[in-house]
Amino acid sequence: MTDTTQKATVKAGTGAAPAAPVPAPAPRRARVWRGVTPWLFLIAPLALLIVFTYAPIANMLAYSFTDWDGVSPELHYTGVENYTEIFTREDLFRVFFVSGYYLAASAVQIVAALYFATVLSFNIRFRNFFKGVLFFPYLINGVAIGFVFLYFFQDGGTLDSVLSLFGVHTDHAWLGTPVSANTSLAGVSIWRYLGLNFVLFLGAIQSIPGELYEAAELDGANRWHQFRYIIAPGIKPVLTLTVILSISGSLSVFEVPYIMTGGATGTETFVIQTLNLAFRFNKTGLASAAAVVLLLIILLVTWVQRRLVPDDKVDLA
Repeated sequence: MTDTTQKATVKAGTGAAPAAPVPAPAPRRARVWRGVTPWLFLIAPLALLIVFTYAPIANMLAYSFTDWDGVSPELHYTGVENYTEIFTREDLFRVFFVSGYYLAASAVQIVAALYFATVLSFNIRFRNFFKGVLFFPYLINGVAIGFVFLYFFQDGGTLDSVLSLFGVHTDHAWLGTPVSANTSLAGVSIWRYLGLNFVLFLGAIQSIPGELYEAAELDGANRWHQFRYIIAPGIKPVLTLTVILSISGSLSVFEVPYIMTGGATGTETFVIQTLNLAFRFNKTGLASAAAVVLLLIILLVTWVQRRLVPDDKVDLA
């Protein structure tokens, strides 16, 4: 018997498996293509992103330092004059106060959506019906909502008719003063976007393992304790996202106030003002500066919010 046969017999007797063959390294050309392939798939989306997002933003930033009227081929550099005008002219700066109504409405909306999502996440009767009722307004077109509530708030309209059934007779013009008009429009935004936040919260709550609720009930925890120690920590990332969306949305409201009032009666929002500056008064440079300011405000608010409430990993186990 040869030495090779003896070694093979010894290995077979001890039960040791033969070593797996080491794969040969891939050719250099194959390794290069493997590294380049992901970038080839990213060429089309990156090109679309650059052409339709970053290039327009760069142009808008360049126009904000000029007095371009949107038509003339000539551009005159004006420095930071447009930005100074935005923060010094009272009629242009007033839109920030209008956004405060929608910001307050966003806070009410988040609290209401979180309440309904928490209640309907438990096993109660007709919860699927209430889910549909709450989410339905978000499916309606914004223009249609504007026209519906335009008749709802007009003199002698639906709201006055409903109030008269309870013996309340008023000749108040709901859209006639800045305070009542902005409050009414903010209320419409609560009704419309409540369903979106409700669905986000409900999905986050239902993703929490049910064993945690069972363990909490065995330990004697009531609904409030379950919300405070299980639901609230579990939906923290979604709550953070909702706050960011609400703040940015309150600064960029457009559809409902534009349809219902057109920006009249002190209801002009930041986006309506920018639209009027660009297409009604032919001040594209000033409108570009306003759009840049809005973008910077949203980025600043997002950064501050992320610093105050970091998106830490949630561990409920």
